[in-house]
Amino acid sequence: METPIRIDSRFPAMGTTIFTVMSRLATECGAVNLSQGFPDFQAEPALFDAVHRHMLAGRNQYAPMGGLPELRQAIVDKVATLYGPRFDVESEVTVTAGATQAIFTAIAAFVRPGDEVIVFEPVYDSYVPAIETVGGQAVFAQLRFPDYAPDWDQVRGLINERTRMIIVNSPHNPTGSLLTAADLDRLAGLVRGTDIVILSDEVYEHIVFDGERHASLCAHAELAVRSIVVSSFGKTYHITGWKIGYVVGPAALMAEFRKVHQFNVFTVHAPSQLAIAEYMQDASRHLGLAAFYQAKRDHFRQLMAATPFTLLPCRGTYFQLARYAGMSDLPDRAFAEWLTREVGVAVIPVSVFNADGRDDQVVRFCFAKREATLEAAVERLCKAW
Repeated sequence: METPIRIDSRFPAMGTTIFTVMSRLATECGAVNLSQGFPDFQAEPALFDAVHRHMLAGRNQYAPMGGLPELRQAIVDKVATLYGPRFDVESEVTVTAGATQAIFTAIAAFVRPGDEVIVFEPVYDSYVPAIETVGGQAVFAQLRFPDYAPDWDQVRGLINERTRMIIVNSPHNPTGSLLTAADLDRLAGLVRGTDIVILSDEVYEHIVFDGERHASLCAHAELAVRSIVVSSFGKTYHITGWKIGYVVGPAALMAEFRKVHQFNVFTVHAPSQLAIAEYMQDASRHLGLAAFYQAKRDHFRQLMAATPFTLLPCRGTYFQLARYAGMSDLPDRAFAEWLTREVGVAVIPVSVFNADGRDDQVVRFCFAKREATLEAAVERLCKAW
């Protein structure tokens, strides 16, 4: 249907997310989809049974705006056990419609037109559009290739009177790198005495490998009092399509967050909240996630050893970066499309996460898949080289 309305787009340069583009291409080409970050296996039946039970019990109406008390209490208990602080269940935790909504809402709550927000690139693709939607300006710090560690001296030089927020992401998507306790100390020193809000994307908090510990901003006393920390049940419990996450933070920040949350979402699916609250009581379900995904990472890396790809370190998340230098002269986006169409394996080109399109000939594989899926993908790669 054509419209007679002339549309003067607010965002003429904003395209469709690469995840949608590559997953659609994978479907069209019959490729093994290792691009978009979702599992191809189910959660435990106990979680589905719990949702059904709560539906049949009549828990199908609006939940409170901040989330059902049962789930908020379970979140508070989990965070206290893992990281130390006990957030107030009424005023310092909010259940959200996934992490992307939480991130957008936090940015909308604190970033005003003309404010600057420091992000680290490669930068997850929802951050900058959210900043620009509310009239802010993204300022880019670089994670240094190939270990993707932050340069805190560079960050110091980017901070000025217009800096309203710094967004950090650890474990980091797309690179799989981690912030350390020393990194958090450096960050704390940089924002000390300012009114800068920290937005910490920690959706892969339970997927940290090789005995390393997740450095949550919740556990850093100086940063916790100025931070909104985001997590995701979708990533933790293999239910990305449910789109349920949460944020924790000090009451004054949460009050501002909820001013926006109440009008862009208001509340989240009630039976699912109750089911997750019940499911969380067995802590092994999130504490065992690191070993579960480390086994998948190690299996995938072992399979990939038979290909010419050069694998970069993967310290967390369920993503593996790989260089293809020497295999092709194509830019990474063209290489990813060629790999999908001609080889039958869909990946994500990492240059799309860089504001200037910097291309290190690196692509991202998702290994949150069944072993048979990973083996089928690598078999196709081996046939191509």
